[in-house]
Amino acid sequence: MDQLPLAGRTIAVPETRELEVFAAMLERRGASVVRCPLITIRDAPDPSSVLAFVRKFASGSCSELILTTGEGLRRILTCIERHEPALKEPFLTALGQVRKITRGPKPARALREIGLRSDLAAQPPTTAGIIASLTGTDLKGHQVGVQLAGDKPNAPLAGFLEAAGATVLSVAPYVYGDATDDAAVRALLTRLTSGEVDAIAFTSTPQVERLFAVAPAATVSAALKATLVAAVGPVVADALRRHGVEAQLTPHEAFFMKPLTTALEHALRT
Repeated sequence: MDQLPLAGRTIAVPETRELEVFAAMLERRGASVVRCPLITIRDAPDPSSVLAFVRKFASGSCSELILTTGEGLRRILTCIERHEPALKEPFLTALGQVRKITRGPKPARALREIGLRSDLAAQPPTTAGIIASLTGTDLKGHQVGVQLAGDKPNAPLAGFLEAAGATVLSVAPYVYGDATDDAAVRALLTRLTSGEVDAIAFTSTPQVERLFAVAPAATVSAALKATLVAAVGPVVADALRRHGVEAQLTPHEAFFMKPLTTALEHALRT
């Protein structure tokens, strides 16, 4: 029997929501997985702000909706079902009528789960890609819904839309929190620095930000230089680049865990 392609390799996985799914993909290929979830995702602490967005959107006030994450759409729907179920039908009706712009494959997949499709997929799947895809579009007088990734405003996107004559209706349906205590994160950095880990696979921007928040930038950068750094897609690669770290491995087209696993397999095949 041929040896498994990742046998003898150790891969750090900072994923949270689909940690066991990702870990299982790697373990089936023979890898030893270091589980270190860096962040967790929680519903917006105040559902009233999400519901206020939903009511305005359901009234037909928006002509476009920009979805930046699949998690965002799912959390909006969960908030509706939990707190005001009567809003679900008008929200879905309005969602079917507006132009839906997606950043990457995950929000497109979330739309397909409810029988809808993306009308415009940003290329590349980043904020800059959304702006490039909408450049030249007449947005004057439009109200554009923007689903935020976490609770931080997307200033470049809002600035572009407002300069194009649109008004922005934003919603933050979830927030990020710490999933692992700082001591566990520092222990991961020590293992990376010592060369015990062959690769670390980042699947979201907040994972990168948490790592750099726990220790001095020089310490984190040195730890990452001692291993192969993989990013699930260009958004995560850009986050690493902002901290002076270049991802050495990123899937070329599909930005999911399975293509990332395949890329790791090819790069680390024993």
